[in-house]
Amino acid sequence: MNTIMLVTAFFGWCSVINIALLLLATIFISVFNRFTKTIHAKLFHVAMTELDMVYLRFLASFKLGIVLFNLVPYLALKLMV
Repeated sequence: MNTIMLVTAFFGWCSVINIALLLLATIFISVFNRFTKTIHAKLFHVAMTELDMVYLRFLASFKLGIVLFNLVPYLALKLMV
């Protein structure tokens, strides 16, 4: 029983940390949009017009990964206990 509680706590903290990182990335991309686009355009040789779609895909994939790999296991373990 102790192991299930430990794994549940692990997934809970993983969820909290990943959601905080998602919020930080979203805020950084939204608030510092011009600065972020300039840096990424130079680093990765991508046109600035394409970066909005790249950012949208990144945030969507990150959010999906959090739900699939952190929140779903956490909720399943919470239901088991």
